[in-house]
Amino acid sequence: MKVLFSTTNKHKIAEANETGKIYGIEFEQINFPYPETRDEKFENIACEGVRYVYEKVNKQVIVEDSGIIIDALNGFPGTFSAYAQKKLGNKGILNLMRDVEERNRTGKYISVVAFFDGKILKTFVGTVDGKISTRERGSSGFGYDPIFIPLGYAQTFGENPEPKKEISHRRKSVEAFCKFYVKYNEGVK
Repeated sequence: MKVLFSTTNKHKIAEANETGKIYGIEFEQINFPYPETRDEKFENIACEGVRYVYEKVNKQVIVEDSGIIIDALNGFPGTFSAYAQKKLGNKGILNLMRDVEERNRTGKYISVVAFFDGKILKTFVGTVDGKISTRERGSSGFGYDPIFIPLGYAQTFGENPEPKKEISHRRKSVEAFCKFYVKYNEGVK
């Protein structure tokens, strides 16, 4: 089974396909940028995006919106994560947190996959709790991985990307979608 995935991020496709192959699903990237509405909820952004892309391609499709929520920064960067990464980078985020004590450096990654087939609109959410390191550590992964330490681990995703394959926010949201999609296709046949 193939599923169109509208994203410009090749890393997201690779992560999705790692999970999809377990369910016999292949995600095919379509590079169809959609206007991201400004909203504090990832679900709303993903839903608007998937509707927009569906109207353009007229085929069932998914989009994924994700980011990092840092408690000491009142949830920032949240839905502005991609923009903050582009403008501030990890060093800028760490600079904003330079006076934050270890115990207050909690945060989480969140991922929302939205599916639309012209009638059914569904979202699938995945999260992973953790904390923000005091410096960049490791060069694996992308985005905030070198500063994010998942709960129960001592290393960032940048230092040790292996746990990300099993516990990441995107893994969880894509897996929830895959479980739905397998049943969805059984109902279609």
